[in-house]
Amino acid sequence: MLGTPVCDFLGIRCPIIQGGMAYLAGPELVAAVSNAGALGTLGAGYLPPDWVEELISRTRALTDRPFAVNIMPHSPHIEAVLEVVIEEKAPVVALGGGDPTQCLPVLKAGQVKVMPVVSSVAAARRMEQLGADAVVVEGMESGGHIGDVTTMALVPQVVDAVRIPVIAAGGIADGRGLVAALALGAQAVQVGTRFVCTRECAAHPRFKERMLEAGGSDTRVIGRSTGRPVRCLDTELIRQILEMEKGGQTVDHYFGAGKLHTAAVEGNVEDGFVMAGQAVGLVREMMTAEEVVQQMMNEAEMTINALTRRLAS
Repeated sequence: MLGTPVCDFLGIRCPIIQGGMAYLAGPELVAAVSNAGALGTLGAGYLPPDWVEELISRTRALTDRPFAVNIMPHSPHIEAVLEVVIEEKAPVVALGGGDPTQCLPVLKAGQVKVMPVVSSVAAARRMEQLGADAVVVEGMESGGHIGDVTTMALVPQVVDAVRIPVIAAGGIADGRGLVAALALGAQAVQVGTRFVCTRECAAHPRFKERMLEAGGSDTRVIGRSTGRPVRCLDTELIRQILEMEKGGQTVDHYFGAGKLHTAAVEGNVEDGFVMAGQAVGLVREMMTAEEVVQQMMNEAEMTINALTRRLAS
C-alpha cells in the first residue's frame, strides 16, 4: 500500500482523491470512492445550502469513511454554504472556482480541513499563508477551468515553494500517473475524468459514452478571450466558439453552469460542454469506482517494481 503523510492526515488508505465535479460527483460516487479507501468529493458547485446539506446527509448514509465537499467561493450562496459544511462537520472542503481568501479563515475557525485548488506557485504560497492544510495543484491538462502551466512543470515548483502537502491534478488517470506525481513530490493525486466513466457517477449515459469514444487529442480549450479558459471535448459547438474567439467576437454568454448541465445532466453532448481532461484517452471502459481505485493502486505498485528492476539492471 502506498501510504503518504497526507493519507494519514485525511484518514484514507490510498493517495487518490476523486475530483469534486459539479453535477457528476453525487453521494453514490463519493461514498463508493471513500469506501474503496480513497477520498470521495461531493460536487456541491453553486448549489444552495439546503441541497448541500442533503448531499452530505445522503453521503453519510452510504459511508462512514472521510469525504470532501467541493464548493465555489464565488457562489451566490457561499456564506450559507460555509455555515452548512461547518455545522455538518464536513471532514474536508475543497475550494475551487473563485478567490477563496474570505472562505479559508471561516472554515479553519470551524475546524474544517481545507484544500484549495491552485494553478500557480503564487496562489499556492498565498493559500499556505492563509492556513490551507494542503493545496491541489492543477495543471492545464485538466478538464474544465484550467491554468497555463502543465502538471509536470507546475507540481515540482509548488512542492519547492510550500511546506504543506501538495496534491497533483491534471492528466492523471492511472497508476503510472500516480507514481509520476509522487516522484514530482506530490503526496496524492486528484482524479476527475477517469471517475466520470464509473457506474456510480451521476453523468448522463451519453456524456459517459462520448468520453469513452474520445482520444487524448480530442480536447480543445475555449474561453481564453474571457480570461477563464475551459477544456472540453471537441464538438461542433466548441469549434463554433473557437471561430468566434478567433474573429474577436464576444463569447461570454456561452460560459456558466448551464452548458455543463446541458451535456452532463440532459445528455445533449453536442449543445453542451463535455468537460474532460487530456487523460480521457486513457479511459477505455466503464468500471465501478472501487475498481478504478484498486486498478490505480495495483498499477502504481507494478510501475514502481518495474522501475526498480529497470534501474537495477
